[in-house]
Amino acid sequence: MIFIMAYFPLSQHPKAWVFQHQNLPINENDFARIKPMETLRATTFWNTFVSKQVDHPDFFKKGDWPFNPNTWQDQGNWETQWDSENEALPETILEHLTWPSNTVVYYCNDRKQIIETTWDIFQRCWKNFLFMDDGPLLIGKKRNQVVQFMSNGTFRIGDKSNMG
Repeated sequence: MIFIMAYFPLSQHPKAWVFQHQNLPINENDFARIKPMETLRATTFWNTFVSKQVDHPDFFKKGDWPFNPNTWQDQGNWETQWDSENEALPETILEHLTWPSNTVVYYCNDRKQIIETTWDIFQRCWKNFLFMDDGPLLIGKKRNQVVQFMSNGTFRIGDKSNMG
């Protein structure tokens, strides 16, 4: 019987430093619950819930829900809030993602790099996650609402079910 690991320790993530940044400390309990997916699991997740066609958010195309303009409803700036002393996510995101705190969320950087945690932990640690801002999608388990973070300091909010 072959046992396949679903996750690996956050300390072994190629960008583990973003979660160990001295100016943005994360408590041990939260750190332990930020779980990078093993490549096989990440690839399966991406193919199932994001795109079977492309490996990275830069390359979404027709047939991918993130490519569809009907998916996206509004946009805003995350960088201003990130640079401030305010610890909360931008209000537009909080109003859009009215999920219970224990909702499982996925921070999808690309086909091979997806991090699983919960909505409450993401809210506390979002500034750490946003060091990785090359178009990642924040998706909630069994939720249609989504956010994409762009490297130019903006985000867009949407609904995966608005494919119309």
